[in-house]
Amino acid sequence: MTSSTLFTDAMALTPAGDGVYHGVLNEHWTIGPKVHGGAMLALCANAARSEFGEDGVEPIAVSGSFLWAPDPGAMQVVTTVRKRGRRVSLLDVELQQGDRVALRAAITMGTPEHHVPPLLSVNPVVPLMTPEPPPGLEPIGPGHSMADIVHLAHGCDIRPSLTTFDPRQDGGMPVIEYWVRPKGVAPDLLFALLCGDVSAPVTFGVNRFGWAPTVQLTAYLRALPADGWLRVMCTATQIGEDWFDEDHIVVDCEGRIIVQTRQLAMVPSR
Repeated sequence: MTSSTLFTDAMALTPAGDGVYHGVLNEHWTIGPKVHGGAMLALCANAARSEFGEDGVEPIAVSGSFLWAPDPGAMQVVTTVRKRGRRVSLLDVELQQGDRVALRAAITMGTPEHHVPPLLSVNPVVPLMTPEPPPGLEPIGPGHSMADIVHLAHGCDIRPSLTTFDPRQDGGMPVIEYWVRPKGVAPDLLFALLCGDVSAPVTFGVNRFGWAPTVQLTAYLRALPADGWLRVMCTATQIGEDWFDEDHIVVDCEGRIIVQTRQLAMVPSR
């Protein structure tokens, strides 16, 4: 286990041959006692990028199924290259702790679009969220109501707009807003992927505040982020009795969509 809070250190992997990488699930990148799901996905994406080993080729789609929630500590990531294509390639990745698989991911590799204007884009974040957090918006840290749970605040500056956490009086779906950036390093594509799972559960909007484990999460990685704050907007379509969906859009300080995610998770019992 490592005491470093840097995101780049949390993503460190040591190649062991045959597509296997050794690493550590960092104690600081956790929600409560358990490792943050976005951090595990980012580790899988990092292993896929290392195994594929071509400059300019990045994960452009990550689809992960969570089998169980591991604790901080030693782990390994096992990669298998399924296809090496001219524009699109595919790897299967498993994150294991001991003899158990905690996360299975299918990772599509390609070239993200950098500084190329899209043919068409509907970006709901830019009209609603400024490039930097509003003055007075409190970061998660000592004294904050979320500090005892959101331990990733050791390694990144997270500023949630708490007014958006309140249950909607009109019965509409909550919209949760965050400004996030890593401490000590510039944001990269892996950090933006983590931010695609940074929000508290939208079930807060129906007064369900317990643990809401992610079952499956799919992310699209559209571009590399500029150095600055990442804006994250979290929404949902339906909260059922047992299952709910949750969507994130991650936008950089230049207003470009960097990551989009959708996950299926379990509704807390209370």
